[in-house]
Amino acid sequence: MNDLIEKWKAERERTAFLALDDGTVFHGVAFGAKKDAFGEVVFNTGMSGYQEILTDPSYAGQFVVLTTAEVGNYGVNGADEESRALFLSGLVIGDLTEPSSWRSEKSLDEYLHENGIPGIYDVDTRALTLHIREHGNRKAYLCVGGLEALGQPKSLENAAIARAREWSGLDGQDYAAKVTCKTAYEFPAAKNARSPHIVCYDFGVKTNILRSLAEWSRVTVVPAKTSAEEVLAIKPDGVFLSNGPADPAAVTYAIENIQKLLGKVPIMGICLGHQLLALACSANTARLKFGHHGCNHPVKNLATGKVEITSQNHNFAVVPESIPACLEVTHINLNDGSIEGIRHKTLPAFSVQFHPEACPGPHDSDCLFKQFRNLIARRSLRTSV
Repeated sequence: MNDLIEKWKAERERTAFLALDDGTVFHGVAFGAKKDAFGEVVFNTGMSGYQEILTDPSYAGQFVVLTTAEVGNYGVNGADEESRALFLSGLVIGDLTEPSSWRSEKSLDEYLHENGIPGIYDVDTRALTLHIREHGNRKAYLCVGGLEALGQPKSLENAAIARAREWSGLDGQDYAAKVTCKTAYEFPAAKNARSPHIVCYDFGVKTNILRSLAEWSRVTVVPAKTSAEEVLAIKPDGVFLSNGPADPAAVTYAIENIQKLLGKVPIMGICLGHQLLALACSANTARLKFGHHGCNHPVKNLATGKVEITSQNHNFAVVPESIPACLEVTHINLNDGSIEGIRHKTLPAFSVQFHPEACPGPHDSDCLFKQFRNLIARRSLRTSV
């Protein structure tokens, strides 16, 4: 009984709430780091893979709402991390459970605390998800102070709502520069992978993307602001444009560099890299109402007619009406008809909006890495003749 009382007291001391900029407030219990935070609220529909989601740099500046009922049951471990740090603003879940897996090295609560990320559980995530679907992604303020800090609860909620409204948000913001590596480095290649040589622009790249490339190539990872001239001086066989966070139109230096690389080296882009390639070819991007976040998005390959279930994480998309004559749409999203893939009609360049390495998620789109490899091989054959 005493243990239950102590647990009850501890939970009351960590009472927390998430205040949206439209005045809606969701209450729960705080866990993880004991600090308040700003962020944009998005929901992820994946049933598992919460550690890979937490360590995806594309979530920088966002509160991630996990729609699955229970989170934390298999803990966290070093093998499942997708980046060097956690860049999201916070985690919002329904039921927080204790780990019961032989792979677990620590609990989700401990992991968030160690990485300085606040969380809130016992939230009605179903109601929150429906709210986002109805009203779109919202700016928000997460308050995780104890009851002693609450003062007048209603006045504190109003103050948090005001702070959410004042936050700059993600539109027009370059977050790729915040999550990219500081210096270039070589990613360890698989045992027999010596060539071709790929340069990967790190706009927020995930480790499993690099592993997928390193299975058949030598990979050099470069910071987001690396110039096209520096990349070409390396003499790569191909250039990979990685995933990343926030507004693609704000990453103007990347767009300019891609324009200089087009036609000089084969290019493959995913997620943010897909949007940047489209912008470099004079297309436009715009915000989706509530974005695509999860590992169950159906995408139709227009060339084959096949449907692939994909892993996605983005709030912006390429505007269909803006597609220039030099580009061909190759994939569409079957949920909302948005563009999921493009290719250049005359130059060796293509991209997709989703994550073909799918970590977490299905592996329906693994063949895209083979497509990139074949594109490089054909290009190499033509230049050697």
